[in-house]
Amino acid sequence: MTLEETLNELLVKLFKDILEIESKCLITEEFQDISYNDMHIIEAVGVEEPRNMKTVAGLMSVTTGTLTKAMDALCEKGYVIRTRSTEDKRVVELRLTDKGKEAYYHHEQFHRQMIKNISSEMSEKETEVLIYALAKMVDYFQLNYYDTDEESEFVDWSKIKNLEESGKGE
Repeated sequence: MTLEETLNELLVKLFKDILEIESKCLITEEFQDISYNDMHIIEAVGVEEPRNMKTVAGLMSVTTGTLTKAMDALCEKGYVIRTRSTEDKRVVELRLTDKGKEAYYHHEQFHRQMIKNISSEMSEKETEVLIYALAKMVDYFQLNYYDTDEESEFVDWSKIKNLEESGKGE
C-alpha cells in the first residue's frame, strides 16, 4: 500500500470513527431527546454571554433559517432560551438553560477525555507534530470547502507558527 493509500484509509476511518463514537458517547440516556447535531448547536451557543442567531449560524456553517428550525426544537425541549435583544429588537439572543449547560459540559468532558487519552500515549514532540499536521488539515478544509477568511477558534495559531519557525513542523 502506498503512503497516499495508507493516509486515505486512515483519514476515512478516523472521520467515520470520530462521528460514530462521539455520537454514541454524547447521546446518553440523559440526553436521548436531542441529536448529535443538536449537541453541536448547544456547543456553538456556549455557556458565556448570550450569542445571537447570526453568530451561532456562522459557527455551525448554516443559514439562520436552518438554525431557526433546530432552535425551535431545542427551545421546546428546554435546552435553549431565545430572547429579543433589549438594544436591538431585530436581534435574537440565545442562552443555554441549566439543562443546556449540562449537555454542553457533557460534550466538553467527552472532548477533554479524548484529548487526555490521545496525548497520554504521545511524547511532547509527537503531540506537536500531530498538532501541526491537524492544523494543516484544518487549513486545507477551510481554504477549499468554506467561503471564509476566518481562522478556526479551536486552533492556537501562534503555537503552529512557532512550530513552523523552529522547523519542527516540517
